[in-house]
Amino acid sequence: MSKPVFKTTSRKPTANFTVDVPTGEFVFREGDLGTEMYIVHEGRVEISKQAAGEDKVLAQLEKGDFFGEMAILEDLPRAASARALSDVRLLMINGSTFDQMLRTNPEIAVRMMRSLSRRLRETDVMLREALGRPGPGPIVEMPTPQAPRAAAARAAQRLHHDVSGMEFALADGPETTIGRRDPVTGIHPDVDLTAVDTQRSISRRHARIYRRGDKFFVAEEIGTMNGTFLNGNRLETGVPTEVSPGDEVRFGLVALRFRAG
Repeated sequence: MSKPVFKTTSRKPTANFTVDVPTGEFVFREGDLGTEMYIVHEGRVEISKQAAGEDKVLAQLEKGDFFGEMAILEDLPRAASARALSDVRLLMINGSTFDQMLRTNPEIAVRMMRSLSRRLRETDVMLREALGRPGPGPIVEMPTPQAPRAAAARAAQRLHHDVSGMEFALADGPETTIGRRDPVTGIHPDVDLTAVDTQRSISRRHARIYRRGDKFFVAEEIGTMNGTFLNGNRLETGVPTEVSPGDEVRFGLVALRFRAG
């Protein structure tokens, strides 16, 4: 497959270690040397890798996502390419800044480990498919956003969006994941709030609601960007807080009402 030709424009550094990259330009290419990682501040970035002579898309990243961390963790060439899908503004982080971030905010390390684990699984699947060597079992597709709602229609507990009138049923099991779907990586939360999150303020793995007997608890996931609020009070990351019928739960900028019965 022939490689697309992109317009080359020099990257423009701005204040506070940010970098502006125009649409279509590569932030870096597979095999390049690098000593920085990046966090997406504005826009969208595509991560791709060469496999069996073709460019395979690994992920499409948005505001709050990070990439290029392997250049800091290991002194090796870039393992994939990063290209701007739109005009993007990136926060550039070098080794010393990264070390300071980990010392002051250990949650960053946890989020990074989760991301690395997911990317390793995705790359393994991609390479197996490219080489014609499927894994030990069939690849099970993640349910579409409609599937969890259909399966959970029997559940009386739900989140109501007053502005649109939409309702999101909780899963039948003891936990319900809340966030935004990612069609590239196949991540589909039990409650997908993409339709009501017009400003993309909700993280892909934003929060969970736990069912314990007759009680329910909401907890924010580690690495969430824009916070979770219960009746206007900011929740502490990772700490389950009881939620009762009628309570307002806000994920990012999206406010919903917890209802039961």
